[in-house]
Amino acid sequence: MKASKNILSAAMALAMLTGCSSQPAAPAETETTDTAAASNVLRVGMECNYAPFNWTTTTQTDMTVQISGVDYADGYDVQIARKLADDLGMELQIVKLDWDSLILSLQKDQIDAVIAGMTATEERMKQVDFTTPYYVSEEVIIVRKDSDLANIKNVQELSGKKVQGQMNTIYDDIIDQIDGVQHMPAAETFPASIQALQAGGVDAVTSELPVAIGVVAANPDLTYIRFEAGKGFTDENGDATVSIAVSKDKPELLAQLQTALDKISEDDRNAMMQAAVERQPAGE
Repeated sequence: MKASKNILSAAMALAMLTGCSSQPAAPAETETTDTAAASNVLRVGMECNYAPFNWTTTTQTDMTVQISGVDYADGYDVQIARKLADDLGMELQIVKLDWDSLILSLQKDQIDAVIAGMTATEERMKQVDFTTPYYVSEEVIIVRKDSDLANIKNVQELSGKKVQGQMNTIYDDIIDQIDGVQHMPAAETFPASIQALQAGGVDAVTSELPVAIGVVAANPDLTYIRFEAGKGFTDENGDATVSIAVSKDKPELLAQLQTALDKISEDDRNAMMQAAVERQPAGE
């Protein structure tokens, strides 16, 4: 989850970094703050580069949403967005954006919502509003299977090790909870951090459980670590939660999305995530 602040061999990671062609964001609206209601289109921003939450594919299926002339978006976030748009009777548009552009795009009315594995941190809540969490995960680390970290049980066993997270996410912030850690410069994208791990540039990468499961399934040289109770990372939410972000200028849309979100049961959410983990491309 990114949660906060959408593996491949090194070659596949590079392909992921270049494979998602960005779709330009729509021009900022100035006449009304209720663009979604006026157009009946729900514009949802995400990276399309963070499987199983979101990824890009060139294969069209019943689960995908087109984002460019040749690219389609899929993943857990996409399926949540589809359900919400259907409930609101709106057309869904997925807008592929860099992680650091998501909140700014909300504030400029270039998108209506962010559904991208984003955690509602105190800092972000000063800038945008959030629904309740639409998924609760678990913070883990990914390491090389042949390393001396493959069987650790306590996050403090990473002391002295080179640990990396993605830039401007809680997965970079939580590294400082490790005493004596070598906090490596944050990776611009999550696939880049996996590439650095496989190349030996870092010893561990912080992640959330669904993402780590997908990474390890695609990369037999890697494994992930779930820490013993009380011996892992902690954060302000108590869990690795992700929520939907909406501009503070759109309280009605926030309420509509929350109402629609409340109709999706926890069992359905977990089933959707499991399906996304199983469906994500091997390269993701």
